[in-house]
Amino acid sequence: MGLFSLNKEIAMDLGTANTIIISDGKIAVDEPSVVALDRRTDKMIAVGDRAKMMYEKTNADIRTVRPLRDGVIADFNACEQMIRGLIKMVHTGNRLFSPSMRMVIGVPSGSTEVELRAVRDSAEHAGGREVYLIYEPMAAAIGVGLDVCAPEGNMIVDIGGGSTEIAVISLGGIVADKSLRIAGDELTADIQDYMSRQHNMKVSERMAERIKIHVGSALTDLGDDAPEDYVVHGPNKITALPMAVPVCYQEIAHCLEKTIARIETAVLDALTETPPELYADIVHNGIYLTGGGALLRGLDKRLTDKINIPFHVAEDPLHSVAKGTGVALKNIHNFSFLM
Repeated sequence: MGLFSLNKEIAMDLGTANTIIISDGKIAVDEPSVVALDRRTDKMIAVGDRAKMMYEKTNADIRTVRPLRDGVIADFNACEQMIRGLIKMVHTGNRLFSPSMRMVIGVPSGSTEVELRAVRDSAEHAGGREVYLIYEPMAAAIGVGLDVCAPEGNMIVDIGGGSTEIAVISLGGIVADKSLRIAGDELTADIQDYMSRQHNMKVSERMAERIKIHVGSALTDLGDDAPEDYVVHGPNKITALPMAVPVCYQEIAHCLEKTIARIETAVLDALTETPPELYADIVHNGIYLTGGGALLRGLDKRLTDKINIPFHVAEDPLHSVAKGTGVALKNIHNFSFLM
């Protein structure tokens, strides 16, 4: 049966940090959005976790690429090869034919026509026969389990790797939205800059990411939930001698302050544009946080205290967009897609 079943359906969260593919209602691929290419031939050497292991560790013959920056495609060729490589992980059992695919892909709500075209072209070149695009905050709301088609206001703040998507949703459409090219990557860059300025230490992007995971915080007082200090190893940026610096969550909270404040401002801007009846619904229902940024310690409490509306971290924030694209794929005629 596998030889002749050439039509496949997949849903994809094409993220700056991770790409998640849903096939047959299950998460089939959850891999970093990284591809390793041969510098001479530009052929793909590795993709996903294998490429991530090479990231910032390559020799002169290999280059590792994160094809997406700020939520959009920055390297078209690398993105196409990455999508092909990740799709092959789904269809490993079908060796004789390349399946013709129907695809639903989540895209940032602030994408331009050129950026949307780039996503569609990459998907079509990678084997997509029918490609449907859905805005990420809409997909996130569906993935969280909200009834997006109801005559009721719901608000989503999706903080991914490259972009933060904020949207007020009612009757199956987006009423007010803000799309910021500020998210997890910006927080990582803040930590790199802080370690350089404060401790005279050079840290890689990957090390800054580990610092964020271990002691990242949006609050300077986490009480009993405070994590232990994280010891960072790296070279002194002047002498190149090795250093070991313990870092606490309070100093990371201070270094992330400006970026988090910009996200707060964007949430308030979206609320300002929200009609009063929908605003009342949002105050009653609360606002849902999704994406990897939702896992930043204390972020929900900080936003709740600042805006006076309850913020709820989604049950599975990392997979909310992917799950939503999966639901949209199964109910292709019930949702509006981008043309």
